[in-house]
Amino acid sequence: MTILALEFSSPQRSVAVVRPRPGKAAFVTSEVVETGAGGTRALGMIEDALRAAGLEREQVEVLAIGLGPGSYTGIRVALSVAQGWQLASRDSGVKLLGVSSADCVAAQAQAEKIFGRVTVVIDAQRSEFYLAAYEISNNGRREIEPLRIVTRAEVESRVNISEILIGPEVTRWFPNGRTVFPHAAMLGQLALGRNDFAAGDKLEPIYLRETNFVKAPPPKRM
Repeated sequence: MTILALEFSSPQRSVAVVRPRPGKAAFVTSEVVETGAGGTRALGMIEDALRAAGLEREQVEVLAIGLGPGSYTGIRVALSVAQGWQLASRDSGVKLLGVSSADCVAAQAQAEKIFGRVTVVIDAQRSEFYLAAYEISNNGRREIEPLRIVTRAEVESRVNISEILIGPEVTRWFPNGRTVFPHAAMLGQLALGRNDFAAGDKLEPIYLRETNFVKAPPPKRM
C-alpha cells in the first residue's frame, strides 16, 4: 500500500510517501518539509515528494490526512486536496484516512526518545489549549487522557507536577516544554495497517468546539 501523507496542522508543514515492508518498519521513500508563516504550498510539496519517490499520482493508493487539532486553515487545505483527489480518481479508487495530529505528535515524541508521562499541548486560540496525555516508553505508547480543551492555568498545573509538555509551539507559552512537530512521515506510518477509510465528505477537522453562528441584524432603513 503506497501512502501519501499530508500534515499541515502546524507551522511546520510536511508531505511524505510511505510504503510498508513485510516484517519490517515502514519505509519512507521521501518527505518534503516547509516551515514558516507563509501559505501552504500543498500541490508543489506533493509534486516534490512524488518526484523524489519516483512515483506518479496514479500510483498513490491511500491519502492520509492530519486532522488536527491545530491550524484550521492548514487542515482545511489538506482536506480539500484529498477530497479533490478522490473525486478526480474515481476509477483508481484512492482511499482517504484521517489521523489525529495529537497522536502523531505523541508518536513522534516516542521516535525522539521522549519517555514518561507526556502531555501534548496545542494552541486552541481564545487563551485555551488542546491537551491530551500519553504514557510513552521505548516499547510503546498509551493514551491516558483523551484530547480536550483546557485553560492555560490547567496546563501550568502540569508543569508544577513535572509532566513533560510537548507540542508544535508549546515553548511560546511554556518555556520548559519541548517542541515536537507532527511529521507526515510519522503520520503515514500510523496510517499503515488501518482500514477505517472514509469518503472525503465525511472527514472533518478535530475541532472539539461547537460551531456557533450569530445571525446578522436586519439592515437599517435609511
